[in-house]
Amino acid sequence: MSRYFTQDHEWIDVSGDVGTVGITDYAQSQLGDITFVELPEVGSAVGKGDSVSVVDSVKAASDVYTPVSGEVVEVNDALGDEPEKVNADAEASGWLFRLTLSDPSELDALMDEAAYQFYVASL
Repeated sequence: MSRYFTQDHEWIDVSGDVGTVGITDYAQSQLGDITFVELPEVGSAVGKGDSVSVVDSVKAASDVYTPVSGEVVEVNDALGDEPEKVNADAEASGWLFRLTLSDPSELDALMDEAAYQFYVASL
């Protein structure tokens, strides 16, 4: 499995042609206590950079952008009852959705973990 990051603080774990997407620990810490997560519809086609989800917190609402193009194949339904999972474990059990990648070459424009950590340190 390979993990990639965006400058908008999303991550994607890729296994085969399926990517699992969420927001980074840095993003959830900036948002504060998450109170609601709006997830995309299963079966919807999304384009790289599209706003596909919204994370509401006590501080603000924040769009979540898909790091790559594809079709949403699963959403993390547990977040409906427990949006705080994103705060507790943003980069594992707090994932948002899974999609099949329509253009795996789009991953080339994303950062690896070392590059992302360097980017966050510069903020």
